[in-house]
Amino acid sequence: DVTLPVRESPAEAGRIHPISQVIDELTAIFADMGFAVAEGPDIETDDYNFTKLNFPEGHPARESQDTFYTTDGFALRSQTSTVQIRAMERRGVPIRIIAPGKVFRRDTPDMTHVPMFHQIEGLCVDKGITMAHLKGTINEWVKRMFGEDTITRMRPSYFPFTEPSAEFDYSCFKCHGSGQFDGDRCRPCKGSGWIELGGSGMV
Repeated sequence: DVTLPVRESPAEAGRIHPISQVIDELTAIFADMGFAVAEGPDIETDDYNFTKLNFPEGHPARESQDTFYTTDGFALRSQTSTVQIRAMERRGVPIRIIAPGKVFRRDTPDMTHVPMFHQIEGLCVDKGITMAHLKGTINEWVKRMFGEDTITRMRPSYFPFTEPSAEFDYSCFKCHGSGQFDGDRCRPCKGSGWIELGGSGMV
């Protein structure tokens, strides 16, 4: 029931909003892998939302069709990456954090896009960290979240703030990777058998 309050009193602990429930589950999985939770503001300065994340002036993500701006020039954060910078400034390195939270983008609503959604981001900075650590972390998280038989894949991609970069997908929870459900094309994965979970890469 998506109309439930975000949190109820401890006496009604069974009544947790579905989004809060998923965030709690994700947080527990990553805590088991040694990640701490970091948080930051929903309304950001240009410096934290773009400049410190290697989005130079003129980058398409800065354009108004992608980002909500206030009349004072602040931005509703367009990704939880803003928390990476704040956490590194506060804690230094080595660091291993996750940053769950709301983000805002000027997206046209459809089955996979809405103007306000929740995102979770992980950051690990230490000596000797490789793409293999990233892939292993993603595999462990997805299997614990969606089941041991869930398969992940990484596809090369381009992001201005990571190199090398990859999109990562998992086998569809509805059709289990077949692309078909009840004799029809599977709607959640659009018949591909895969659901994109997000971007990743070496910071």
